[in-house]
Amino acid sequence: MANIFSPSALFSSSSTGSTTTNSATSTVSPSPPKPQLTVPPPKQPPTNLATTLTATAAAVIVLATTPPSLATDPQTTYQTYYGTAASAANYGGYGGNSSKKDSAEYVYDVPGGWKERLVSKVEKGTNGTDSEFYNPKKKQEREYLTFLAGFRQLAPKDAVLNNLALSDVDLQDLIASADSVTSEEKKDDKGQVYYVYEIDGVGAHSLISVTCAKNKLYAHFVNAPTPEWNRDQEMLRHIHESFKTIA
Repeated sequence: MANIFSPSALFSSSSTGSTTTNSATSTVSPSPPKPQLTVPPPKQPPTNLATTLTATAAAVIVLATTPPSLATDPQTTYQTYYGTAASAANYGGYGGNSSKKDSAEYVYDVPGGWKERLVSKVEKGTNGTDSEFYNPKKKQEREYLTFLAGFRQLAPKDAVLNNLALSDVDLQDLIASADSVTSEEKKDDKGQVYYVYEIDGVGAHSLISVTCAKNKLYAHFVNAPTPEWNRDQEMLRHIHESFKTIA
């Protein structure tokens, strides 16, 4: 029993354990610091350069493209129409007399692509319509000519316009609802007098040119709904100004 609880034994045992502990402490090196992981930001989807350029070009084309307009189209062409203003009794059927250049009493330009509306003897005899052309894409965009025999000279401008409206219901309605009606007197290089009217209505626009020659009153009309007027104004004014009588 004395040997078991001997102080020296305890000391020896304690020393041994202490030595072992110290030895372990001196040989274990500290663990290296753990590397910190850097999380990269999410990658953006790759951009296809060709796709981007194509989309940009398409956007530019869409923004730069305007609706087709005869007024601004450099390819717009005109044909000269020759009208004879023949009476209903002497009217040679339907379709006008555009080929009878030698017997023509008046001329005006017709835009390329416009169609001629056939005028009957009955219509010629009732309201004096001699010829008419229209835009097939919008039939209300049109030009036509009427004539009345027995006029040696023009009456006052207001009286002439009112008399024209008596035989033209559409003209009556346009004048009644017009925002403005202007009129002026012009002379050509030969001194012939023309009355020029411009009627700006709520839904339509009209240009009218009236003159007297050969004991007849000629009235040339150019009509268009407001959208077509805004789009084709230059062209419509051209055909309006192209009208003249042939001496």
